[in-house]
Amino acid sequence: MFDTKIAFIVRDDLPTWQRLNVVAFLATGIATAAPEIMGEPYVDAAGHHYGKLSGQPMLIFEADLAGLQKARRVGLERELTMLPYVFAMFTTYHDEANREVFRAEDADGMNLVGLAVRGPKKAVDKAIKGLALHK
Repeated sequence: MFDTKIAFIVRDDLPTWQRLNVVAFLATGIATAAPEIMGEPYVDAAGHHYGKLSGQPMLIFEADLAGLQKARRVGLERELTMLPYVFAMFTTYHDEANREVFRAEDADGMNLVGLAVRGPKKAVDKAIKGLALHK
């Protein structure tokens, strides 16, 4: 049904609230990077208008740091749309500071806590190969 696949990978050693927070931030990035996935606004029987939701399913996986780093490497090789979240971003309180701490990360050894990937199904499957669905 869909030519593309969207997957979120969140680090398995985070507290639940941080996992949910990371996925929420990454989901906003996916919606911005691929606005074509967004459906039409919802309207209830009383005529109240609501926002749009993605029309494409999104899967959430969990991984350790090595699994996240591997998914990022494969994603780079396969030129997937990727949205990373690094541990240092937990220490900031605004977007500019997030970009500063992200820029300071070692590009080959990012301390990833989350990663969203989107692209052709087979390419995303290669990036998430071996990862377990989030429990």
